[in-house]
Amino acid sequence: MNGALLKYPEGCRIGRFLKREKRFFVSVELDGKEVLAHTNNTGTMLGLLRPGAPVLLSPAANPERKLKWTVEALGQAAGQSFFWAGVNTSMPNRLLTAFFEAGLLPWAAGYAALKREAVNGESRLDGLFTGPGLPDLWVECKNVTLVEDCEAAFPDAVTSRGAKHLQTLMRLKAEGARAAMLYVIQRPDGKCFRAADYIDPAYAAALAEAVAAGVEVYPVVAEVSEEGISYGRALPYKL
Repeated sequence: MNGALLKYPEGCRIGRFLKREKRFFVSVELDGKEVLAHTNNTGTMLGLLRPGAPVLLSPAANPERKLKWTVEALGQAAGQSFFWAGVNTSMPNRLLTAFFEAGLLPWAAGYAALKREAVNGESRLDGLFTGPGLPDLWVECKNVTLVEDCEAAFPDAVTSRGAKHLQTLMRLKAEGARAAMLYVIQRPDGKCFRAADYIDPAYAAALAEAVAAGVEVYPVVAEVSEEGISYGRALPYKL
């Protein structure tokens, strides 16, 4: 990785994963002590929560926050190699901007502006691209941390909210806009991307319906290091 495109905050530390505490808390060993860190990942993080695994922690921006650390990534051993899997679900939204500004989204070429957290009706989507003479391009981003049999897959838990986003994108497409899903795969070992029908068949069916309706799908590998995150490569989508 030749320098991170999106850097982690200064003062990051590496601890050891102990256990998950309820939904938003992870117990980590740091400097020989057990500390509680915040995670915004509401999925299962299937296959990543191994006791003793390295945990990359970033310091809280607000010094008054009760939990002083946020979980950014979990270390994984793969044979003789090691990689970080990024589990911070706020990163895909931020990476959408970083990739666009770096000219790394060929499917958004020609668009002049990107509005994040764009509202349409009762829905809020991660991005809205606009440009002269071009149809609006609405984008929803998802973080992917699950890989099974070399296939990156989403979701890792049942997500009715994710299916609702697909319905919104289909409606926008029918109204004449472009609509796309950006799946940011924060680990390097996937060879292709697919919907995890073995976890959430309803979401998989909704994604297949959305693709048939013209919603675009762009799976992208994001390379994670202790410094931050960079663009890796596009992956093929397996329907």
